[in-house]
Amino acid sequence: MKLLVTGGAGYVGSVTSRLLLDAGHEVVVLDNLRTGFRESVAPDATFVEADIADAAQVLTPEAGFDAVLHFAGLIAAGESMAKPELYWHENVVKSLALLDAIRAAGVPRVIFSSTAAVYGNPVELPISENAAKAPTSTYGSTKLTFDLALTSETFAHNLAAVSLRYFNVAGAYIADGYEIGERHDPETHLIPITLQAAAGKRDKLQLFGDDYPTVDGTCVRDYIHVEDLARAHLLALEAATPGEHKIYNLGNGNGFSNLQVVEAAREVTGAAIPVETAPRRDGDPATLVAASDRARTELGWVPQKNTLQAMIGDAWTFYRKHVA
Repeated sequence: MKLLVTGGAGYVGSVTSRLLLDAGHEVVVLDNLRTGFRESVAPDATFVEADIADAAQVLTPEAGFDAVLHFAGLIAAGESMAKPELYWHENVVKSLALLDAIRAAGVPRVIFSSTAAVYGNPVELPISENAAKAPTSTYGSTKLTFDLALTSETFAHNLAAVSLRYFNVAGAYIADGYEIGERHDPETHLIPITLQAAAGKRDKLQLFGDDYPTVDGTCVRDYIHVEDLARAHLLALEAATPGEHKIYNLGNGNGFSNLQVVEAAREVTGAAIPVETAPRRDGDPATLVAASDRARTELGWVPQKNTLQAMIGDAWTFYRKHVA
C-alpha cells in the first residue's frame, strides 16, 4: 500500500513507519518536527515537513494513497489542563482538517493513534473497549472527540477506520543499526524519568503516593513495548473494513507497580536509583490495566516483549547512546 504517516518523526510513528517499510509498503511521513526528530524518519521513507492542517497539499486525489496512519498530536495530559485551547486546536481542529483532506482525496482507510485516557478513572478492571468514556484530562477529551468524528465518518462516507487505544508505551526499537526511543522535553513518563535518575541526570526519582490499594502501595500501570504497539498498526491496516469503525485497546493485560518498575530498572542498569515518596497527584487512579482480548482475537495481536526487563533494557540501550 501507499501510506501517509502523520507524526511519523515521533516515537510511535517512526517505529511504525520502519515496520511498514520492512513489510514492503510505500511510506510518506508528514511531520512539522515540533516534537519529532528528523533523524528518526527512516531514510527509505519520503519525508514532507508540514503540518497536518496542510495535509491536503499531499493528500491529493491523484496521489493514490491507500491509507492514513494518524499519529500527529500533543500528548501531555498535565499540559492539556493548563493549555486546553492549544490541545483542542492541535488535536481536534487540525485532525478534522486532515479528515477533510482524506475525504476529498478518497483515501479508503484511517488508522488512528488514540489513548486509554478516554476512559478516565475506571469503574471495572481490566478496562475493555465497552467501558464508560469519562476522560479526566483535556488530552483524553480531544482524543475521544476525534474517535467520535471517525465513527460518524464511517457511517456517512463508508470510511474504513480503526482506533488503537494505547496504555503506557515503553521501550525502544533497535535493529539493523536503526534505533528509535522515547525523547520528550519535558519528560513526563515514568520509565525514561527513571533512566534519567539511573544516569545521574536527576538526584532522585519521585513516586507520587505509596498508600494506594495495590501490591506495594504505588500506582499500577499497563506497559506495552513500542515494537509490539507498532505491529498492531500493521494488523489494523489489514482489518480495516469499509463502513466500520473498529476500536481496540492495546496493553499487556498485566499491570506493573511503580516500585516494580524501579526495581526492574535497578536490575537492568545496575544503578541505585534513589527514590523519594511524594504526595498523591490529583486524579491518579490506583490501577489502569487493559483488556486486550478483542485485539488478540480479531487482529491476532500478541505482545512479544511483555516484560519490564525487555522494555527497560531496550530503552536503556537507546538512552545511553542517544540521550544521556
